[in-house]
Amino acid sequence: QIELVESGGGSVQTGGSLRLSCAASGNIDNYICMGWFRQAPGKAREGVAKFNSRVPLASYADSVKGRFTVSQDNAKNTLYLQMSSVKPEDTAMYYCAAASGSICPPFTSSRFSTWGQGTQVTVSS
Repeated sequence: QIELVESGGGSVQTGGSLRLSCAASGNIDNYICMGWFRQAPGKAREGVAKFNSRVPLASYADSVKGRFTVSQDNAKNTLYLQMSSVKPEDTAMYYCAAASGSICPPFTSSRFSTWGQGTQVTVSS
């Protein structure tokens, strides 16, 4: 099993930038795919970005494509989410998650089975 700890959340103005981090510890060798998700109050959780470290290959939700960048530092076992040109609708609790297996599953897959505690991002207009 692995443990995920997010950090880097905070308040930012519209158009600003923020970088989230997700530090992984434990037996991470079996977790090739890691992703970022978010949940706003009263809304369902949605996938934001995911990263397959074996390829490597990143993929994004349409709502953040061109504004967010996901990356991973294997030496530090850390996943990042660089958020740029943020909008008020990006306000949410952001979570990272890990999926077992050799390919990244869809965002809705139950293979994303290990989750961090979340970090809050608030974008003001």
